[in-house]
Amino acid sequence: MTKEFIKIGLVSISDRASQGVYPDLGLPALQSWLESAVINPITFVQRLIADEQADIEATLIELVDVEHCHLILTTGGTGPALRDVTPEATLAVANKVMPGFGEQMRQISLHFVPTAILSRQVAVIRKQSLIINLPGQPKAIAQTLAGLKDQHGQQTVHGIFAAVPYCLDLIGAPYMSTNEAVVAAFRPKSASKSTA
Repeated sequence: MTKEFIKIGLVSISDRASQGVYPDLGLPALQSWLESAVINPITFVQRLIADEQADIEATLIELVDVEHCHLILTTGGTGPALRDVTPEATLAVANKVMPGFGEQMRQISLHFVPTAILSRQVAVIRKQSLIINLPGQPKAIAQTLAGLKDQHGQQTVHGIFAAVPYCLDLIGAPYMSTNEAVVAAFRPKSASKSTA
Protein backbone atom coordinates (compact mmCIF):
# COMPACT_ATOMS: atom_id res chain seq x y z
CA MET A 1 0.00 0.00 0.00
CA THR A 2 1.35 3.43 -0.97
CA LYS A 3 1.87 5.64 2.06
CA GLU A 4 0.02 8.95 1.96
CA PHE A 5 1.99 12.18 2.06
CA ILE A 6 1.85 14.02 5.41
CA LYS A 7 2.63 17.71 5.95
CA ILE A 8 3.80 18.58 9.47
CA GLY A 9 4.36 22.04 10.91
CA LEU A 10 7.05 22.43 13.59
CA VAL A 11 7.10 25.60 15.69
CA SER A 12 9.78 26.41 18.26
CA ILE A 13 8.79 29.27 20.55
CA SER A 14 11.71 30.94 22.30
CA ASP A 15 12.65 34.59 22.75
CA ARG A 16 16.38 33.93 22.99
CA ALA A 17 16.69 31.24 20.31
CA SER A 18 14.67 33.35 17.88
CA GLN A 19 17.10 36.25 18.54
CA GLY A 20 20.12 34.01 17.93
CA VAL A 21 21.34 34.15 21.54
CA TYR A 22 21.70 30.36 21.48
CA PRO A 23 20.88 27.65 18.93
CA ASP A 24 17.37 26.24 18.83
CA LEU A 25 17.24 22.59 19.89
CA GLY A 26 13.50 22.05 19.63
CA LEU A 27 13.09 21.93 15.85
CA PRO A 28 15.91 19.42 15.23
CA ALA A 29 14.65 17.22 18.09
CA LEU A 30 11.09 17.23 16.76
CA GLN A 31 12.10 16.50 13.17
CA SER A 32 14.51 13.72 14.17
CA TRP A 33 11.90 11.98 16.33
CA LEU A 34 9.19 12.24 13.68
CA GLU A 35 11.50 10.89 10.96
CA SER A 36 12.14 7.83 13.13
CA ALA A 37 8.49 7.35 14.12
CA VAL A 38 6.45 8.08 10.99
CA ILE A 39 6.68 5.83 7.92
CA ASN A 40 4.81 8.16 5.54
CA PRO A 41 6.70 10.62 3.33
CA ILE A 42 6.77 13.91 5.27
CA THR A 43 7.17 17.53 4.28
CA PHE A 44 8.18 19.70 7.23
CA VAL A 45 7.35 23.39 7.55
CA GLN A 46 9.46 24.94 10.32
CA ARG A 47 9.12 28.22 12.19
CA LEU A 48 11.29 29.69 14.99
CA ILE A 49 9.48 32.57 16.70
CA ALA A 50 9.46 34.63 19.88
CA ASP A 51 7.09 34.26 22.85
CA GLU A 52 4.57 36.75 21.49
CA GLN A 53 0.94 35.65 21.50
CA ALA A 54 0.00 37.50 18.31
CA ASP A 55 2.98 35.97 16.46
CA ILE A 56 2.18 32.47 17.71
CA GLU A 57 -1.48 32.80 16.68
CA ALA A 58 -0.53 34.14 13.24
CA THR A 59 1.99 31.32 12.74
CA LEU A 60 -0.51 28.60 13.69
CA ILE A 61 -3.18 30.10 11.43
CA GLU A 62 -0.68 30.29 8.55
CA LEU A 63 0.41 26.66 9.00
CA VAL A 64 -3.21 25.45 8.96
CA ASP A 65 -4.97 27.83 6.58
CA VAL A 66 -2.18 28.59 4.08
CA GLU A 67 0.36 25.74 4.35
CA HIS A 68 -2.37 23.10 4.98
CA CYS A 69 -0.34 21.16 7.55
CA HIS A 70 -2.11 18.05 8.84
CA LEU A 71 -0.26 18.06 12.17
CA ILE A 72 1.47 20.92 14.00
CA LEU A 73 3.77 20.41 16.97
CA THR A 74 4.97 23.35 19.03
CA THR A 75 7.73 23.36 21.62
CA GLY A 76 8.31 25.98 24.31
CA GLY A 77 6.30 28.64 26.09
CA THR A 78 3.99 26.37 28.09
CA GLY A 79 5.08 27.11 31.66
CA PRO A 80 3.69 29.63 34.16
CA ALA A 81 6.25 32.39 33.44
CA LEU A 82 4.86 35.75 32.37
CA ARG A 83 6.10 35.35 28.78
CA ASP A 84 4.79 31.78 28.39
CA VAL A 85 1.72 32.28 26.19
CA THR A 86 1.77 29.30 23.82
CA PRO A 87 -1.37 27.67 25.31
CA GLU A 88 -3.31 30.94 25.14
CA ALA A 89 -2.35 31.42 21.49
CA THR A 90 -3.20 27.81 20.65
CA LEU A 91 -6.62 27.98 22.30
CA ALA A 92 -7.35 31.27 20.52
CA VAL A 93 -7.12 29.62 17.08
CA ALA A 94 -8.97 26.41 18.01
CA ASN A 95 -12.22 24.97 16.74
CA LYS A 96 -12.10 22.11 19.29
CA VAL A 97 -10.03 21.45 22.41
CA MET A 98 -8.52 17.98 22.98
CA PRO A 99 -7.73 17.96 26.72
CA GLY A 100 -6.55 14.34 26.92
CA PHE A 101 -3.24 15.16 25.24
CA GLY A 102 -2.21 17.70 27.87
CA GLU A 103 -3.39 15.46 30.70
CA GLN A 104 -1.28 12.55 29.45
CA MET A 105 1.81 14.69 28.83
CA ARG A 106 1.72 15.89 32.43
CA GLN A 107 1.24 12.33 33.68
CA ILE A 108 4.32 11.17 31.76
CA SER A 109 6.46 14.08 32.94
CA LEU A 110 5.42 13.49 36.56
CA HIS A 111 7.41 10.25 36.44
CA PHE A 112 10.52 12.43 36.21
CA VAL A 113 9.88 15.82 37.85
CA PRO A 114 7.29 17.07 40.35
CA THR A 115 7.20 20.41 38.52
CA ALA A 116 5.36 18.70 35.61
CA ILE A 117 2.16 20.01 37.22
CA LEU A 118 3.30 23.52 36.22
CA SER A 119 3.10 22.63 32.54
CA ARG A 120 0.12 24.01 30.63
CA GLN A 121 0.39 22.16 27.30
CA VAL A 122 -2.84 21.91 25.31
CA ALA A 123 -3.91 20.26 22.07
CA VAL A 124 -6.57 21.55 19.71
CA ILE A 125 -8.11 20.98 16.32
CA ARG A 126 -8.31 23.80 13.80
CA LYS A 127 -10.16 22.80 10.64
CA GLN A 128 -8.50 19.52 9.54
CA SER A 129 -5.31 19.99 11.53
CA LEU A 130 -4.25 18.75 14.96
CA ILE A 131 -2.08 21.19 16.95
CA ILE A 132 -0.19 19.92 20.00
CA ASN A 133 1.94 21.93 22.46
CA LEU A 134 4.96 19.89 23.58
CA PRO A 135 7.53 20.53 26.33
CA GLY A 136 10.60 22.63 25.60
CA GLN A 137 13.38 20.11 26.37
CA PRO A 138 14.34 17.59 23.65
CA LYS A 139 14.45 14.67 26.12
CA ALA A 140 10.98 15.55 27.46
CA ILE A 141 9.67 15.87 23.88
CA ALA A 142 10.68 12.28 23.12
CA GLN A 143 9.31 10.98 26.43
CA THR A 144 5.89 12.57 25.98
CA LEU A 145 5.61 11.46 22.35
CA ALA A 146 6.80 7.86 22.78
CA GLY A 147 5.84 7.16 26.40
CA LEU A 148 7.80 5.00 28.83
CA LYS A 149 9.12 1.46 28.49
CA ASP A 150 10.55 -0.90 31.10
CA GLN A 151 13.99 -2.53 30.90
CA HIS A 152 12.52 -5.29 28.69
CA GLY A 153 11.14 -2.80 26.16
CA GLN A 154 7.54 -3.28 27.25
CA GLN A 155 5.35 -0.17 27.17
CA THR A 156 4.52 0.91 30.73
CA VAL A 157 3.02 4.34 30.00
CA HIS A 158 1.53 5.24 26.62
CA GLY A 159 2.94 8.29 24.89
CA ILE A 160 0.58 10.73 23.26
CA PHE A 161 1.69 9.96 19.70
CA ALA A 162 0.00 6.55 19.82
CA ALA A 163 -3.32 8.42 19.55
CA VAL A 164 -2.27 10.94 16.90
CA PRO A 165 -2.82 8.83 13.72
CA TYR A 166 -6.38 7.87 14.65
CA CYS A 167 -7.16 11.48 15.61
CA LEU A 168 -5.93 12.53 12.16
CA ASP A 169 -8.20 9.88 10.59
CA LEU A 170 -11.20 11.30 12.43
CA ILE A 171 -10.61 14.87 11.24
CA GLY A 172 -10.08 13.88 7.61
CA ALA A 173 -6.29 14.06 7.42
CA PRO A 174 -4.19 11.45 5.56
CA TYR A 175 -3.70 7.95 7.01
CA MET A 176 -0.50 7.98 9.09
CA SER A 177 1.53 4.81 9.63
CA THR A 178 4.18 4.52 12.35
CA ASN A 179 7.34 2.56 13.03
CA GLU A 180 6.13 0.27 15.82
CA ALA A 181 9.65 -0.02 17.25
CA VAL A 182 9.39 3.69 18.12
CA VAL A 183 5.65 4.10 18.75
CA ALA A 184 2.73 1.85 17.87
CA ALA A 185 -0.28 3.74 16.54
CA PHE A 186 -3.53 2.62 18.15
CA ARG A 187 -6.68 2.38 16.07
CA PRO A 188 -9.84 0.34 16.44
CA LYS A 189 -9.59 -2.73 14.17
CA SER A 190 -12.33 -1.32 11.95
CA ALA A 191 -10.20 1.79 11.27
CA SER A 192 -6.92 0.02 10.44
CA LYS A 193 -5.71 -0.38 6.86
CA SER A 194 -3.49 -3.19 5.67
CA THR A 195 0.16 -2.14 5.48
CA ALA A 196 1.10 -4.91 3.03
